Amino acid sequence: MLNELMTENIPAWVYIPIVFFVWIFFLKILKGFIFRYIRRLAAATKTKLDDLFVRSADLPLTIFIYTSGAAVAERLLPMATGGKMTEYFLVIFKAAGIVAVVLFVDRFIYGLLKIYAQKVDVLKSSGAVARGVARFIVIGLGVLVLLDSFGISVTPLIASLGIGSLAVALALQPTLENFFSGIQVITDKAILEGHFIRLESGEEGYVERIGWRTTWLRMLPNNMIIVPNKVLVNSRLVNYYYPSRDLAVLVEVGVHYGSDLEVVEKATIDVAKEVMRVVAGGVPTFEPFIRYHTFGDYSVDFSVVMRAREFVDQYLIKHEFIKRLHKRYAKEGIVIPFPTQAVNLEQEEFFSKNSR
Repeated sequence: MLNELMTENIPAWVYIPIVFFVWIFFLKILKGFIFRYIRRLAAATKTKLDDLFVRSADLPLTIFIYTSGAAVAERLLPMATGGKMTEYFLVIFKAAGIVAVVLFVDRFIYGLLKIYAQKVDVLKSSGAVARGVARFIVIGLGVLVLLDSFGISVTPLIASLGIGSLAVALALQPTLENFFSGIQVITDKAILEGHFIRLESGEEGYVERIGWRTTWLRMLPNNMIIVPNKVLVNSRLVNYYYPSRDLAVLVEVGVHYGSDLEVVEKATIDVAKEVMRVVAGGVPTFEPFIRYHTFGDYSVDFSVVMRAREFVDQYLIKHEFIKRLHKRYAKEGIVIPFPTQAVNLEQEEFFSKNSR
């Protein structure tokens, strides 16, 4: 009846825009009121998922409001008699609903991955790629659903995509091998960013970045080694940060056979303790010790065992230990022998005479 009254007394081009804007205005006011209340509730909780849900639903809900306003205006048109116009509006309304849902899912998943990018090891180095892949999948599925809503058969398209994907997979086989190897490296957690590792080929350095295709190692001279993930997965490596960062530092020493080994042990341990206390990278709580192990050709050999906080600290520790130990041995009168050769002249003369 209202439709007939408005059609008879007021032109359609006047009342339809008024109804449309009143409808939009009312719903947006209602939405703003409800959202303010929900935001206050979400701010009082510890989780960020509810805040993300509200932010993700903002734009899609606005699309629904404008679409519903268009639907109401369409019902008030004088020609809205269930014919083609109504059919077109229903298709547009359905398409707008699909777009709104796709936008909501896309924004929610994108925000979710961004929130947990710094909490989940898998996403620390590959969050951008993961968000890109997730967005591609969501939008791709949304396009397929949208095409299907317009009556376009997506079965041939899916079949074509399957065949095309197979061809692309064969063409990009090396890249895909590195891609899946990168996933294995990230999920296995054998190495993480910041770890110091040594490859089977001998290169060593800090893990600077773990990508989907390559892993970057920063060597001690500050150069970069770019290692394909496939090579990294298939090779043996040493991770100096597992099970902990600190590691033993061994220094091989030899003293003269005439040395008092008790005095040698005490002096050596005193120097090692001093190094542990004062040298950066040493572990002050560690008790150094030595172990005699070999009667060498010209010296009694032993190992000095100290401890460093991490791999690179061992170089300064060895440097300072050797300097201080040399000075202490000189003070104690302990001789560090060097290789010597002796010739027995009488024996050589005897063999020389008998060989004639």
